[in-house]
Amino acid sequence: MTNASTQIVPDASKVMMGATLAWVAVLIYASSNSLVSLLADIGSQNLVMGRNVITYCNLLFVGSLMSMVPMVFMFWRDWTFENLRALTRKNWAILTLSAFFSSALTPGLFFYALEHTTVTNVVLMGRIEPPLFLLAAWLVLREEFEPWAFVAGLVALCGAAVMILMNSEGTSLNLGKGEIGALLATLSYIASTLIARTGLRDIPMGIFAIYRTAVGTTVYFFVALYLFGPNHFQDVFDPVVWQWVWIYAVVVIMGGQFAWAFGLKYARSGDVSLATSFSPLAAILIAMVMLGEDPGPGLIPGGAIILLAVGIGQYGRLRRRRREDDTMRKQAQERALEHEGAVNFKGV
Repeated sequence: MTNASTQIVPDASKVMMGATLAWVAVLIYASSNSLVSLLADIGSQNLVMGRNVITYCNLLFVGSLMSMVPMVFMFWRDWTFENLRALTRKNWAILTLSAFFSSALTPGLFFYALEHTTVTNVVLMGRIEPPLFLLAAWLVLREEFEPWAFVAGLVALCGAAVMILMNSEGTSLNLGKGEIGALLATLSYIASTLIARTGLRDIPMGIFAIYRTAVGTTVYFFVALYLFGPNHFQDVFDPVVWQWVWIYAVVVIMGGQFAWAFGLKYARSGDVSLATSFSPLAAILIAMVMLGEDPGPGLIPGGAIILLAVGIGQYGRLRRRRREDDTMRKQAQERALEHEGAVNFKGV
């Protein structure tokens, strides 16, 4: 564990950049379901021997492979002998755990959840993530606990619950296998995020991004073969897949991963939690634009509550900023008084 006193605190511009990129990543990931749906529709219109070859597994696997090319081009300078030699066993363990959690365990648990319950219930269970992430960052990483961001996360969770339950046509949320799987997937996602925040402090971005993608893709490939059978990736090299998968690779995997990684590196935990709180509303609005979906009667009340959560989080950020500015002014005044007392003769 890293104590707060030993953490490297980025300057204000980097914190702002990290918060902005966290929001960009959340918007990209919120659009991923709609984008995958569009690509799946394209696949259904271009069947190969009666099969839709543009599956989620094919998109994720091929997209990850394609994203390795620009990663190597952008980050090859980080793969120096000096940087690799500087990495400790702990660093390599962090890299491997991050790859396993983010690219194998978390998506596997989400697939399991979707097989045993509805998508709305999975989304609802996932809204537990923002407040739990704040608590985990405080307990595990010893980061400062931000109460306003925590309250904002809870309010956003209530907004998502209102939005989903009002659109469920009277069905109730039962804690079955799917809901437990979604909860475990959320916990796995939190673990991967904490590992990433820990690893990015000491590991160059290029090594982190390339190693995690390569190892995660490899682990995901063998896990999918074990779970779904040896013919699961039989259509992975079909031209239809490669004709369209670059859209998913560029927008979701490359754009989302880079924005999220830099966001985790520089943003405060409260900024990350606030951005993820907006995810369900963003996903619905994007689906309305891209797919023409009807959000149902829960959009206005649930969306209003989520916007209230965003406002609460923003208010907390402004309070924190004013408090930090006041502290800096007081410290400057104290230093000025110390210098004043240290100089006896002032020329008059």
